[in-house]
Amino acid sequence: MRESPLARILFAVYVALVVYASLYPLAGWRDHGLPLLAYLSAPWPRFVTGFDVAANLLGYVPYGFLCVAALYPRVQGGAALGIATLSGLALSLVLEGAQSYLPARVATGLDVLCNVAGAALGALAGLALVQQLLEEGPFKRLRAAFTPGVEMDIGLALIALWLFTQLNPATLLFATGDLRDIVAPHETRAHAPVFFAAIEAFAAGANLVAVALVVSALAAPGARVRALFAALVGVALAVRTMAFAIVMHAEHVFAWLTPGAQQGLLAGLAIALAVVELPRTARLGLAAVLIMAATVLVNLAPPNPYLAASLKVWEQGHFLNFNGLTRLVSVLWPFAALGYLIFLASRRSRETPG
Repeated sequence: MRESPLARILFAVYVALVVYASLYPLAGWRDHGLPLLAYLSAPWPRFVTGFDVAANLLGYVPYGFLCVAALYPRVQGGAALGIATLSGLALSLVLEGAQSYLPARVATGLDVLCNVAGAALGALAGLALVQQLLEEGPFKRLRAAFTPGVEMDIGLALIALWLFTQLNPATLLFATGDLRDIVAPHETRAHAPVFFAAIEAFAAGANLVAVALVVSALAAPGARVRALFAALVGVALAVRTMAFAIVMHAEHVFAWLTPGAQQGLLAGLAIALAVVELPRTARLGLAAVLIMAATVLVNLAPPNPYLAASLKVWEQGHFLNFNGLTRLVSVLWPFAALGYLIFLASRRSRETPG
């Protein structure tokens, strides 16, 4: 039985995401003069919504599952369950305590109980499924389609994060790297709809081709790259549709499929299926260029007026913390991908005899 570096990478990434989501928006810190865990002795909130309970519980289910997967096969059974549950408890206690120093957050013992319950449920699911997934199930077959090695696992984690960015309905299709909310006010002059459509089409198409090139660079010799890429696109579109289904009414779940998105999707698919046959060095270089160009254009694109009103609940309501999390990942993804492509290119050049 082999350990899974990918499971450990995904677990570390998920812990980082949980920390950020728990402390978002990371502003307004103040010292209330009480111990870190003083909130545990405070009364529970008088008004508790089902959404809050579900969010706190479900948010830690992947934590427990990935913790068990990261420990496997060195630690299994009751020991793995105990470590996943107790580490989830420790993480929740610290993060809830840190929330008490944020005016926009409320730390409660109920949240800790929900988090621990979620971690325990995830760990139980991990105990039941992780051996099958890692040793003989579809996860093992999928991992076998890619080149072995920790550096390839990092690339697969980047692909998983790219899928995660599709959960933010406020971004253009497949687009990442919008820095305007961080470095400058979001002010743009009016443009004709055709201008917005052209930018949306290029951003969607360029990012789609870049992701296809990354997948082809990770794939093992003889793997069906086009089939892997087609499956990835299908999952990404399903995630996108799910994001709109959660935020908007059922009749608007395909609001993301604008004329610009359609053009970019079709052109990106056609080009991607052709360029995956290029030499590996050319694929890495082209992927980097496309990611940089698409990121520049995303920061030049005017805001989409058609979604602004509908997405207020996403930006200000129950999904405030999740919105901040998806936005962070979306902002950082192209720069992480560029660094990873540079790493792959430099590693390849060192392996090639001079």
